[in-house]
Amino acid sequence: MPEPNTRTASGGAFSTVRRRVLLGVAGLVALTALAGLLLFLARPGDPSAPPETARPRTTARPSEGPAAGQPHTQHRAPFPAPPRTDDPVVFAEAAAEVLWSYDTRARTHREHLAGLREWMTDEKEYADWESVSAQVPDPALWSRMRANHQRATAEVLEAHFPQAFEEALADDPGAITSAYVYAVTVTGRQAITWTDSGAGAEPRAVTLAVQCRPERQCALAGVVPRVSP
Repeated sequence: MPEPNTRTASGGAFSTVRRRVLLGVAGLVALTALAGLLLFLARPGDPSAPPETARPRTTARPSEGPAAGQPHTQHRAPFPAPPRTDDPVVFAEAAAEVLWSYDTRARTHREHLAGLREWMTDEKEYADWESVSAQVPDPALWSRMRANHQRATAEVLEAHFPQAFEEALADDPGAITSAYVYAVTVTGRQAITWTDSGAGAEPRAVTLAVQCRPERQCALAGVVPRVSP
């Protein structure tokens, strides 16, 4: 089991893994002995709502080029591959960066989602794909963003195990051996640009569920509906 990273913060609570890592349930609930290891923090309201994203200006002039849905191949680059690491904090930093980055000029909505899928754990009982795909604008919005050449880059500033996760692990060190899923909170900044020199930026934060089994590379299990400090 990877040793806990020394970067920590106070307060908060985090998630559990049952048959799915995250479920849209309000409040804080304890994980059962059979399922696992953590506490689950759920967001009130719609857990599938995508994050706020800087929108292209409604007056922006549509770009010329390929038909809607077709990428601008001159900007195409390989989708970032998951890092080969057994450190959940290192993996979470890379995963947050890829979740906050996109280039609608280079990929269709489907291609972007396909790239993200490569980051997911292959253990279906612990993979919450819906929580990850919900971070991506829907196809209609992606198409409008592509018409304005919208793209985003991300800078990760800090990552740590939430205090509640560390406390739960200290209370029952053996619980994590069921799924080896770690809670990691990442903070950073996202910069967005679009046609006609449009630009914007905003701080970002996310709590991720990262699976790191012994002698295996880490993989993404899901995104927690609420950031756990």
